[in-house]
Amino acid sequence: MTITRALGEDFAAPTGDRYFEDYEPGATYEYGYVSVTESDILEFARRFDPQPIHIDTGYAETGPFQGIIASGWHTSSIMMRLFAVHFLSSVASLASPGVDELRWPAPVRPGDELRMRVTIIEARPSRSKPNRGLVRTRVELLNQDDRVVLDVHPMNLVGRRPTVNGA
Repeated sequence: MTITRALGEDFAAPTGDRYFEDYEPGATYEYGYVSVTESDILEFARRFDPQPIHIDTGYAETGPFQGIIASGWHTSSIMMRLFAVHFLSSVASLASPGVDELRWPAPVRPGDELRMRVTIIEARPSRSKPNRGLVRTRVELLNQDDRVVLDVHPMNLVGRRPTVNGA
């Protein structure tokens, strides 16, 4: 995987010191870029999504996208890698109860350069477990032409910053 970086303003706290309190509703961050090659697309699809539009270049040329495209699950995996490396806390991320929505509005093709844009929609403390909160986001992957190729709304449970007395 390509080494990626923040493309503008980033969190003040690095992932190794990031807690629930660092996730501010309305904040938007961008990270990238990931280059997608035909061999990446073929390798992923052969292992996990062996549909002809993802693995058979001859068929794909005559198909609805007129060429090989990445599996939506491959696109989702690229997003997850960027999300885990740049957005999620490595010390306070507790789990994800799921996603509200997942869309692939445009295909990913060989040669695409992808970046992730993440916007924090909501960050609220847990009512039942005061040591954590719920962070709801909108995550988009965009290609080099600024077309959205993935739009997902994940939720993440994130631990709150420990206080000086350890509470």
